Amino acid sequence: MKILLNKISKLLFLLINLFPQSIQNKNKNINIEKRTLLQDGRDEIYRPQIHFTPFKNWMNDPNGMVFFDGVYHLYFQHNPKGDKWGNMSWGHATSSDLIHWEEQPVAISPNDLGTIFSGSCIIDKENTAGYGENILFAIYTVCGSEIQQQSIAYSLDKGQTFTDYPGNPVIPNDDDNLRDPKVFWHEQSKKWIMVLAKGWLKGVEIYSSKNLKTWVHLSTFSVELPDMPKFQWECPELLEFDYKNTKKWVLLVSVNPRSKLLGSGTMYFIGNFNGTTFTADPLNYPIWLDYGMDNYAGVTFSNTGNRKILIGWMNNWLYGEDIPCSPWRSAMTLPRELKLIEFEDKPLLTNTVVEEIEKIAGSWKRVTDEFEPGVAYQLKIQINLDEDSVITLKNKEGQRFVFEINASSKKLIAYRNGSTGKSDFNGNFVIPSLEAPLNVFGHTVTLDFFVDQSSVEILTENGSMSMTNIVFPSSIYNVLSVEGAYFTAQIRQLRSIWN
Repeated sequence: MKILLNKISKLLFLLINLFPQSIQNKNKNINIEKRTLLQDGRDEIYRPQIHFTPFKNWMNDPNGMVFFDGVYHLYFQHNPKGDKWGNMSWGHATSSDLIHWEEQPVAISPNDLGTIFSGSCIIDKENTAGYGENILFAIYTVCGSEIQQQSIAYSLDKGQTFTDYPGNPVIPNDDDNLRDPKVFWHEQSKKWIMVLAKGWLKGVEIYSSKNLKTWVHLSTFSVELPDMPKFQWECPELLEFDYKNTKKWVLLVSVNPRSKLLGSGTMYFIGNFNGTTFTADPLNYPIWLDYGMDNYAGVTFSNTGNRKILIGWMNNWLYGEDIPCSPWRSAMTLPRELKLIEFEDKPLLTNTVVEEIEKIAGSWKRVTDEFEPGVAYQLKIQINLDEDSVITLKNKEGQRFVFEINASSKKLIAYRNGSTGKSDFNGNFVIPSLEAPLNVFGHTVTLDFFVDQSSVEILTENGSMSMTNIVFPSSIYNVLSVEGAYFTAQIRQLRSIWN
């Protein structure tokens, strides 16, 4: 019976994708049921078991993430027709707990103005736009003929489908360097605030609106980063935090490339926002959110109160279209909660995996060498910093991912090379070394390794450092080796989110 159901669901998938979008929308309930049936088969080699991936085809930036009526909505840049970038649309997945995801039909497809790039979603609680209270709005970049403009759309069915505002674009533009709107309500000025990336022109434009339809330019933020090559600014976000009994603002900006060797990355600025202008504190920029190769374009969910929950694209534009995954390509990071803490008399943005990870976690067990990994696991290592150490994760095929801890400089160094697994699909994938400051006091550090079928995310226990890397071993790493300082380690298996 299960084999027959799988065949029927696959046939439905082929037939429904031949119909026009209007028919797909009318039959969205069939689509949802069909995708749920297909999710049982997400067991291909390299398929992540605790990270969101689309069932098939290309995915990049997370878009429009919002918590609405008890449901987390993850929209994402998606090509429904192929496994490489193109035909940009908003894919869609939903969750009740940030961990288990159910893929939905495509939410926003290309229109007369162009293809659908990144953007954000908000809840119009006070009916500022005139469509009613608590209406869900999407604000996105539409790209046509190398012109990037900003449009809005509203949803009357809880985020499943969207209707374009007839007056689009709400922010016209005549070139291809203005994109990725992130919108939030600024209570002090009683206005919507939008931050827009300037692309290759480098910088962030700030706009305001009273009704989501008419936007006024407020200011421009830009800063010179002379040690970086030619690069573009993307996916900005302006966030307010409590910090030492006051308010501080953080501006996230994804940049590509951060260097010729490292490719995509996300930096941030710390400062103040007065409702019109963002002013950065005089710190040593750039400061990186993540020191690995594969955490890009991350933004947070709207409408989550004081929690700032970020998801990033777990890939890199240096090699993203070539990673050896089929029938899908790309995954999202685990959801992470952002906080602003003090470290060495300065603010530091931290990110830890959300507490909801407990929903799929087993019991902790002590480990010294070989262990039973399951489909994914969390490895917690507490290690002394009185001497240098080498941490190695290995598998039965002899593939290994090696990390060094430099005790004197308090740095973590990762080596992703031909020994980690498959790496010959793109010449930019092998990296001589990746360094990250541990940002810890004292003589010990606790590291959390979240290991899936094709990724390793490492975070200090309080999130003061994170390093995210995709890898492609023939089987999941299941042997731990630590040389150097004294350590203790424990592991717990993480259950698949697809079962």
